[in-house]
Amino acid sequence: MTKDKPKPEIVELRIHADPAYLSIAREAIRKATEIAGLAADETDGVILAVDEALTNVIRHSYGGPCDKPIVIQIRPHGPQAAPAEALEILIRDFGRQVDPKTIKSRSLDEVRPGGLGVHIIQTVMDDVQYRCVPEGGMELRMVKRISRPDNSASIPASKSRSH
Repeated sequence: MTKDKPKPEIVELRIHADPAYLSIAREAIRKATEIAGLAADETDGVILAVDEALTNVIRHSYGGPCDKPIVIQIRPHGPQAAPAEALEILIRDFGRQVDPKTIKSRSLDEVRPGGLGVHIIQTVMDDVQYRCVPEGGMELRMVKRISRPDNSASIPASKSRSH
């Protein structure tokens, strides 16, 4: 008799807006993607996207490293008692708000270091949405579909790029 794996709960991680804590977030994302069943190359991409998003929060929302919080929530999506179909990652800050319509990648024709975080996030993730939180700060919602031969038809193939 085989026992179904219990569906993981929401994981919430709270870190200071300081690059010293990014490695903790990366390891949490790595473990969550492993549990969810993402392939190794997809895992690496999701970790990179989260790292870029957190770096953007530190740099742009808080104006540099500080002891203000960043909250990261990781949650699987899919039918109860079944493997997750997608992994949702929410990143919430309490810093400066910006109109989500203005959050864009710079032109890839510009050859210079930096400024590719938004492009990486939008390329790696299947759904990306920024929103201003009424109480202050911003929230970034990113979703990565989990590719499996048995569920590929149940998840739409289009990429949403809501801002």
